[in-house]
Amino acid sequence: MTANLDSIRTNLWPSRVAITDVAPRDGLQNESYPVSTREKVALIEGLIEAGVRRIETTSFVHPKAVPQMADAAEVIAGVPKRSDVVYHALIPNLKGYERALACGVTHMGLVICLTESMNQANIRMSVGETLEVSRVVMDRSRVDGVTLRIYLSVAFVCPFEGVQQPGKAVELADAIMALGPEELCLADTVGRGTPNQVAALVALLRHRHDLNRISAHFHNTYDLALANTIAALQQGLARFDSSVAGLGGCPFSPGATGNAATEDLVNMLNGMGVETGIDLDKLCKVSAEVERFSGRMPASAYYRAWTSRKRSQSA
Repeated sequence: MTANLDSIRTNLWPSRVAITDVAPRDGLQNESYPVSTREKVALIEGLIEAGVRRIETTSFVHPKAVPQMADAAEVIAGVPKRSDVVYHALIPNLKGYERALACGVTHMGLVICLTESMNQANIRMSVGETLEVSRVVMDRSRVDGVTLRIYLSVAFVCPFEGVQQPGKAVELADAIMALGPEELCLADTVGRGTPNQVAALVALLRHRHDLNRISAHFHNTYDLALANTIAALQQGLARFDSSVAGLGGCPFSPGATGNAATEDLVNMLNGMGVETGIDLDKLCKVSAEVERFSGRMPASAYYRAWTSRKRSQSA
């Protein structure tokens, strides 16, 4: 029996994927070295030049909590004003919402953790209290014309409470979706989720909610981010977060690394015939800038191969 590869691909995964690059926020916030506002804006400009159209730019948390994000207002003021680019900013609460709104931000993100332990460690509130804060912010956003995405953090594994059952995640996801956000983002915050867990949760959700309103955010601590992406794709998911150069980490999981590197994700999707609209060479030039200001080789496997190839060509 001869199988047509294109028809198999069409049956398993979408023909196009939307990527949100989270390096300017989720990537940089855990870096100990100072990154100037100019470098952050240049990073965002490079991503736009490479074809990225959804970017998580900064976070309006208290500067003492995350010093790297202290220049949130300056970053927002410095990014190119383009109607074809969606700039997201993370907010912790209503006060953060008001700060972001005053800077002209129209797309914001909130975090709710699946477990009480992680929610207390990360947000210092119960899950129920965080849902109430989200409801208040959601009500305000409708009046102000702001769209919200809500992260369901530790959706698969919690560093404090271990592996989470998909039914528990579905229950909280239902409560979040009832608030009416533009998007629910399933986050493997510590990078310990596995493809079977991802497939199970997305399979349950696809029968309950519009998958166009659901995305995934996979960290790559155990090199499972791309495998988890495949599992989600096979369930029809078509929105993913990633981080150029593989920047990032999680302060509550020692050794946790950043998201799947955007270069690795785009390279894999290109090979699968899935469109992203992102130019790999231009993306690698952004990673080269990350290597320059960080002083270390990025985690991206594709970038390392690209760098090696460039060096051999110039030798």
